[in-house]
Amino acid sequence: MVGLAVLGLLSSAPRAEDAALSGITRFSVGQMDGSVSAGRDFYRYACGGWLKRARIPGDETSWSPTVELMRRNGEWLREILEGCREERPTRSDRERLVGDWYAAAMDEAQMEALGFEAVRGDLERVEAMRSLEDLADLLAELHMRGVGGLFSVGVEADARRSEVYALALSQGGLNLPDREYYEEGRFAKERAAYKEYMRGLLRMAGRPEEGLRGEVEGVWAVEWALAKASRKLEDLGDPEANYHKLSKGEIEALAPSFPWKRYWSGVGLGEVEWVIVGQPEFLGAVEKQMRERTIEQWRAYLRWNVLNGNAPLLHSAADAAHFAFYGKVLEGQPQQGPRWKRAVSQVNRCVGEALGQMYVERHFSEDSRRRVEEMVQELKTVFRERLEHSSWMSPETKKEALAKLSRFRAKIGSPQNPRTYGGLEVRRDDALGNVQRAVKSEWLRDVARVGKPVDKSEWHMSAPTVNAYFLPTANEIVFPAGILQPPFFDPAMDDAVNYGAIGATIGHEMTHGYDNEGRKYDAEGNLRDWWSRSDARAFEKRARGLVTHFSGVQVLPKWFVNGKLTLAENIADLGGLRMAYLAMQRALEADPSKRRPVDGLAPEQRFFIAYAQSWAALNRPESLRAALTTDSHAPDQIRGYAPLQHLPEFYEAFGIRPGMPMYLPKKRRVEIW
Repeated sequence: MVGLAVLGLLSSAPRAEDAALSGITRFSVGQMDGSVSAGRDFYRYACGGWLKRARIPGDETSWSPTVELMRRNGEWLREILEGCREERPTRSDRERLVGDWYAAAMDEAQMEALGFEAVRGDLERVEAMRSLEDLADLLAELHMRGVGGLFSVGVEADARRSEVYALALSQGGLNLPDREYYEEGRFAKERAAYKEYMRGLLRMAGRPEEGLRGEVEGVWAVEWALAKASRKLEDLGDPEANYHKLSKGEIEALAPSFPWKRYWSGVGLGEVEWVIVGQPEFLGAVEKQMRERTIEQWRAYLRWNVLNGNAPLLHSAADAAHFAFYGKVLEGQPQQGPRWKRAVSQVNRCVGEALGQMYVERHFSEDSRRRVEEMVQELKTVFRERLEHSSWMSPETKKEALAKLSRFRAKIGSPQNPRTYGGLEVRRDDALGNVQRAVKSEWLRDVARVGKPVDKSEWHMSAPTVNAYFLPTANEIVFPAGILQPPFFDPAMDDAVNYGAIGATIGHEMTHGYDNEGRKYDAEGNLRDWWSRSDARAFEKRARGLVTHFSGVQVLPKWFVNGKLTLAENIADLGGLRMAYLAMQRALEADPSKRRPVDGLAPEQRFFIAYAQSWAALNRPESLRAALTTDSHAPDQIRGYAPLQHLPEFYEAFGIRPGMPMYLPKKRRVEIW
């Protein structure tokens, strides 16, 4: 057993290089709380010093090293955009694109002058609707410009033929976060606030007071019916149960009253033969609504979607009303962020590869890229050994699992060939129009690719993003430059810290290929059952143990983690930790000099503490309730310790014994990968 940390060292002074990071949180014994033992409350032991000092800024719903890093990245992006904003002959096409967009997004005077005139054309089309054919035409145009309604459509790799793009259609049409908000009694306050917000924005847009109550209730009736017909979020995680390849004729048979031919033509899909439908029964609800609602009620529904969907890009009164509900009521955020933060976010969201290229040139090194690539290979080697020596998988299933791992690929930092967004019209005086044109341009680009080969070089996050992802249809893991910084990746730190932070993240994304969802895709990224029945049962039995464990974790009074909804992420956290720990041990064996204690902590201890510190977080209660309802991840505070309870090495590192609060009996521990 590795000896316990000398708690007297927890207040050691920060090193000189700490000051160079401009306040960004790094791994530090100063973040710990020496008054709490690891066995009593490991999260506070590892993060208690940070938790005592941290405060949530007024314009945030939470505070964590991740949010802190996102804010710093935002400031860097702001510097870039301010430099591109100035009109000068020497600007490059890329600088002109992002600079003019940012200028428009910052032009509050222009937004104020336009007010609701910015959406007047859409509102007039709503008022001109006289038939369901008109409804389909308008809905198609709104969908192409990013305004939701009735159902959701998109273009993605066909899960059963992952080499080609397909059109996907799924449940949608809601303006509250999820169906639970429409049905559960504990969201009664939010429902009342939503209706009040609806009344206020409609009144602001000039709707007559005498019909306002009926208009609001009509919109609510449509959304409530769609919510009632929607599958629960935890049921959307099964890729097989949410894949149905239907012909256009079969879709039309499920909802014959909706003018599908007008809709397909309107969105540029007149020639498409097949559609991947996620939830066919939802179309039955669409059909029922088509038959039961009047054209006037559909006008009210689309009018509301136009106003609500565009409110943040209209004048200050509409923007403030939108924030008062979605920010304050749903998330508990006291104040809205400054205009520049929202403008930066908008540019990054819509033309992120152009902006990301400049970010990478200034703030990401090739040395970091190479080191992370090396760690990916190290984790992959460990994962291969774990699969080869798995005690519960049959040789046939194991062979398939190894083949899948051999085809894994990783993208690090930023796209090799970033997009140029050629042909996209960006105007300095049209913030809303820039967004609408960009979304429509993206839609037309996607539609043109249906049935054609998938672009394997494409990224689904911009380079400055503080996040990472696994894409099952491509069998790839992706790590944008934005996350490859302290506290997640820190070249100045010892291996134990980096394996505990970014190493566990790399392992997490790899493990997603073998979680309860990702395991159903094969080496080519196709949705195919490659498991023997006995191996599938063995996996499901082990997974149920994690569901049980996390479902028993209370986050707020009467609010628990949804173990089923968060299962994939919990499997990935556990697998990532295990792989990263073993990779660290391999590094220590290769260089025994690295086993020396640092700050009085052995490498094994620093590994687990670094992992926990990467999940240090404070949340507003409202945002926690929202996350517990809609987020497929457990709250950061739970991720920081709960997965560790399944690792015997964790108990050994800190001398945690039966009877201590952190001790999880062996029979309840889960080992999958």
